Amino acid sequence: MSEHTPSPLTPPVVILDRSQLADNIGSVARVMANFGLSELRLVNPRDGWPQERAWATASGADWVLDGIKVFDTVADAISDLNVVFATTARPRETRQPVRTPRESARVLYDETASGLKCGLLFGGERAGLETSDIALCAGITTIPIDPRHQSLNLAQAVAINAYEWRTLILDAPPPRFREAEPPAANELLIGMYEHLEAELDNGGFFHPPEKKRSMSQNLRVMLGRASFSEQEVATFRGVIHALAKGRGRVLAKLAAKAAAENKDQPSKPSEG
Repeated sequence: MSEHTPSPLTPPVVILDRSQLADNIGSVARVMANFGLSELRLVNPRDGWPQERAWATASGADWVLDGIKVFDTVADAISDLNVVFATTARPRETRQPVRTPRESARVLYDETASGLKCGLLFGGERAGLETSDIALCAGITTIPIDPRHQSLNLAQAVAINAYEWRTLILDAPPPRFREAEPPAANELLIGMYEHLEAELDNGGFFHPPEKKRSMSQNLRVMLGRASFSEQEVATFRGVIHALAKGRGRVLAKLAAKAAAENKDQPSKPSEG
C-alpha cells in the first residue's frame, strides 16, 4: 500500500456524549476529516442539532457534519458497535483495561480488520462521561498528559486518537486477527445485562436498594471483560432464564406446601 492509498478498513465511529458547543462539534468534524474518520454521532447535545455555527468551525469538513446521527443515550449510540473504548481519565469506580491512544488504535485496527464495527466515546466538555456509560465499553483510553496542566479540549482529544489511527493506516502493519469468536454487538450485551439485572432485582440481590446502581455497573464491567460472542450471550441468557424459572418453581412449591399445612391445621374453637 502506498503512502496515499485509501485504507479499505472502516474507521472507528466517534461518539460525543452531551456536547455543549457547536464550535466544538465543528472542530471535532475538522480533525476527523484531517485523519480520515467520517462517522460522527451525538448523544443528547445540549443545544440540539443541527447548529449552524458548527459548519463555520469545521473548515469545509461538511460531509462529517452532514452525516451526523443523534441519539438519546450512549447505549443507543453504540448499540450496533462491537468494540467501543471510552476516552477519559481512569475512573476509580471501574476495573477495565486502560490503554494509551496508540495502544487503543492498534486494538481497533486489528478488530476492524476482523470485520468488527468499532468506536471511540468522548464525554462532554464539562462533566465528562458517566461511570454507567463507561461500564458499557470494552476499555478505557487515557491520554498521557502532564499532570501539571491537565487541560485538553474536546477536539484535541479526538485529534490525538484520530492521529494514532491514521498513523497505523499509513504504516499498514499486518493485522493481528482474533482467534476467538468476535464479540457481540453492544445491543445484545445491554439486553443481556438488563435481563440479568431484572432477575437479580426480583430475587432481592440489590440490597440495600441505594447501592443498586454501583452494583449494576460492577456487574456490567465484570461481564464486559469476558467479551461475549453472540452465541455466548444467547447461552448466558438461557442460563438466566433457567435459574429464574427454577426459582419460580421452588417458590410455587413452597406456597403450595404452606397452603396445604394451613388447610390441615384444625380450626380453633370459637369462644363464648
